[in-house]
Amino acid sequence: MAKTQNDSLFDAPPIGEQERMVEAILFASADPVTVQQLAGRMPHGCDPAEALAYLRKRYDGRGVNVVRIGDAWAIRTAPDLGFLMQKEIVETRKLSRAAIETLAIVAYHQPVTRAEIEEIRGVSVSRGTIDQLIEMEWIRFGRRKMTPGRPVTFVVTQGFLDHFGLETARDLPGLKELRAAGLLENRPPPGTTTLGDHEDETGNADQSELFED
Repeated sequence: MAKTQNDSLFDAPPIGEQERMVEAILFASADPVTVQQLAGRMPHGCDPAEALAYLRKRYDGRGVNVVRIGDAWAIRTAPDLGFLMQKEIVETRKLSRAAIETLAIVAYHQPVTRAEIEEIRGVSVSRGTIDQLIEMEWIRFGRRKMTPGRPVTFVVTQGFLDHFGLETARDLPGLKELRAAGLLENRPPPGTTTLGDHEDETGNADQSELFED
């Protein structure tokens, strides 16, 4: 009988062995790893998503956890033990106020064009500010907006989410939290409602026709 496309000469390893494989890959990887990347490294027939679920449960409550970062996964120190890793260092490069404001606008309003950033800030954004954030790999180019000139948009990166311990941009603090912390004035930026209602990384589905893939 002819073998089907899904048949394999060998059976997939037991799920416990698959779990060990996923653990080894995540432990050795400096950057978060997607399920697709795990599947590409593991033997044919493995189910990395199922192995991840078992591994994540196994690490629950431990000193390190299996955490989701964007569409990828990584092993990270448990949040309540982060203080053990802190030490005094000399900060050699600090973000300017303009860079901090630009980064915040991109995070809460992505995908956002440079003109829209300038409209929200009320002042122009220098090329150096954008370049610095791109060089730090905290923002990247998004899709072009289907408006006159087809301006490029900016979105935050997976590295940004990883640095701040966020699963998605939706985990950013909302408007009430920022105001309570004294980090935001009571009047919202022009043309906005609440920061807690910001869109996901790919933008509002109802506005997808405004961007090109």
